[in-house]
Amino acid sequence: MTNIPETGRSTRVQTRLVVIQVLVLSLLATLGGRLWYLQIRQGDEYAAEASGNHVQQVVQPAPRGSILDARGVALADNETRLVVSASRTDLLKMKDDGKAVLTKLAGVLGMEPKDVMDKVRLCDAETPQPCWNGSPYQPIPVTDEATPKQALQIRERAEDFPGITAEPMAVRRYAAPGKANTGQVLGYLSPVTDEEIKKAEDTDSPFLRSDQVGRSGLERQYDKALRGKAGVTRYEVDNLGRVIGEAESDPGVPGSNLVTSLDTRVQRVAEYELNEAMKAARKEMDRNTNRLYEADAGAVVVMEAKTGRVVAMASNPTYDPNAWVGGISAKDYKKLTGKESNYPLLNRATQGQAAPGSIFKVVSTSAAVEAGYDFNGGYDCSSSYSVGGQVFKNFESASYGSIDLGRALELSCDTVYYRLAHQEWKKDGGMNPKNPNDYFYEAAHEFGLGEKTGIDLPNEVSGRVPDRQWKQDYWEANKDAWCKTGKKDGSYVEKLAYEGCLEGNKMRAGDAINYSIGQGDTLVTPIQMATIYAAISNGGTLYDPSIGKAIVSPDGKDVQAIAPQAHGKLPISKATLAQMDDALAGVATRGTAAWRFEGWPQDEIPMHAKTGTAEVHGKQTTSWFATYTDDYAIVMTISQGGTGSGASGPAVRNIYDALYGVSDDGKIDTKKALLPKPQAKLPTIKADGTIPAPKISKDIVKDLLPDEKASPEEEYAPIDEQGQAATTPTQNGDNRDTRRHRRRGGARGRGRGRTSGSGSRRART
Repeated sequence: MTNIPETGRSTRVQTRLVVIQVLVLSLLATLGGRLWYLQIRQGDEYAAEASGNHVQQVVQPAPRGSILDARGVALADNETRLVVSASRTDLLKMKDDGKAVLTKLAGVLGMEPKDVMDKVRLCDAETPQPCWNGSPYQPIPVTDEATPKQALQIRERAEDFPGITAEPMAVRRYAAPGKANTGQVLGYLSPVTDEEIKKAEDTDSPFLRSDQVGRSGLERQYDKALRGKAGVTRYEVDNLGRVIGEAESDPGVPGSNLVTSLDTRVQRVAEYELNEAMKAARKEMDRNTNRLYEADAGAVVVMEAKTGRVVAMASNPTYDPNAWVGGISAKDYKKLTGKESNYPLLNRATQGQAAPGSIFKVVSTSAAVEAGYDFNGGYDCSSSYSVGGQVFKNFESASYGSIDLGRALELSCDTVYYRLAHQEWKKDGGMNPKNPNDYFYEAAHEFGLGEKTGIDLPNEVSGRVPDRQWKQDYWEANKDAWCKTGKKDGSYVEKLAYEGCLEGNKMRAGDAINYSIGQGDTLVTPIQMATIYAAISNGGTLYDPSIGKAIVSPDGKDVQAIAPQAHGKLPISKATLAQMDDALAGVATRGTAAWRFEGWPQDEIPMHAKTGTAEVHGKQTTSWFATYTDDYAIVMTISQGGTGSGASGPAVRNIYDALYGVSDDGKIDTKKALLPKPQAKLPTIKADGTIPAPKISKDIVKDLLPDEKASPEEEYAPIDEQGQAATTPTQNGDNRDTRRHRRRGGARGRGRGRTSGSGSRRART
């Protein structure tokens, strides 16, 4: 008999064996069930997904549509260039993150290694330009200016340049035909970001990683139409990446073309005249500050009066949008965004805000009539107007006695409007109103001020009407800061802060007085004022300014016309509008702008104008010049440029001369006229969708100026009190140049004393 227990026969052991057997069988059953589910029940689905893992996409970017002027001249199109790109995904697989390859590439391209490496790094909040703000999985362009020799070096030595490609690609081109830059209006492109791709996934216009999108101007406004749809070809590949078949393809669709209302020739003239006017202003002495005018920025708008379509829009300082093509350099980016360059990316026509000065008086005149004042009544145009110890002077203390509102517009008499605004302020209850009518403020809103015009350009600003609601909101936002810094007996700024703390939400008499002549806290944009003066010309209709005229499909079969849209009517009766129209014609013939329109054929082409000089605390005066004919409205402004007729007047006159073919002696030569009537029809569209463009000279300005022209500086030579050009060379008395000099007076030219109203910007009473 043995002492070894019969453990194998114990109940405990048998139970354990049974449990283990059950667990094993359960696991086998579970595994079998899972295999059945994956291979039988979901087999087809997972097979399709597995097949998809071996599909590679090849994207063929769609050619972006062209942006054309009203006659079919290309302002923005595409051209084929040799583009060298780097795959960030491939570079990051290397031990040194591709530094050696990029350094070698820089040597071939004649670039600095740092510049190449900066271009392929990703943008984030801490990474300055240049950097790549597109998808990290998309090839990143290093340069689009590679030579055939450089491209061959890269392609023939592919083993030395892994992750680098060199191939011809269609890239954006901003042609500047006839030297018409049109930078701020056209805008520019940059790569789509991952965030934008995700956001557009469920829309009817999704992005691909290879897409370039518009970032400003027309490129952004009409991006969807211009971009088209890229083609995608899908290839089946094996585990080694070899193509074993084509899965499916989505054909690409080229972008549509955008026909605009711009005229390249007029655009070039507008840009040139604005630039030359600013250059001339910088040579003029500001007698208020005893230094030269800075003339640091400006804008001009040429608009069709009866439709609101923009024929030309120039902003200065400007930039070349080609700088963004292929990725912007650090130097160019700093230049475009730095304070020293005064932010040339801004479109001053739609984004530049300033006090309007006396061109605002058409609003005040309308308000006065609405308030019950007779347009033909007698109003004292005294040399000054005093309220509570504060003296508000007429410009250069001129006095013209009793005049009507029409004559007040012609002479730009400030004191007439001071009195009217002050009387209405008192009628409304002064500092403690109960139910104020606020005719002057309501009129501004009805004229469309304080709101965007609706122009088809992004990021338009609304300006400002400093009415009671604005004052209340502004006071609530600034009260704490004013109370903290204000001093009763401190500096001018400290005193203003002190008053603002106590009663900054109340409308003072000085506020109403300054407002009546376009001073104080009022802000407008050039496009707003062009819209207003175009409405006065066309009988009272306020149109949405527009640049897009039609979207044309690549094959030319689908043409979507963009019709003019109105957003309101001027709050003026037909009788008052006619009287105001006569007065503004008087400004051009016998008023403050008359010396700028000497010799103008008024009987054949009636001219209307209003000058403005806006004073801004701490800065030099802003020049405004607003005009219109039956066909066009033109508004120009120059920041810190001097008086309205002095600084902007000559340039506006020359734009009209170019439009209508008017010579200095008033004769009209229709053969030399660029656009005597607005372009109504679209350009010819051929059966294949192409839009032929007329020939255009290299520089239309050189064609317009006389053969024996003076230098640009002499063209804008200031005139002395006798009306003779200060630097005019000896010439025949009948020579056209001499007459041009006589008209192109600088900011100190004859007639300055009647240019505009003024007044203390922040006067308090």
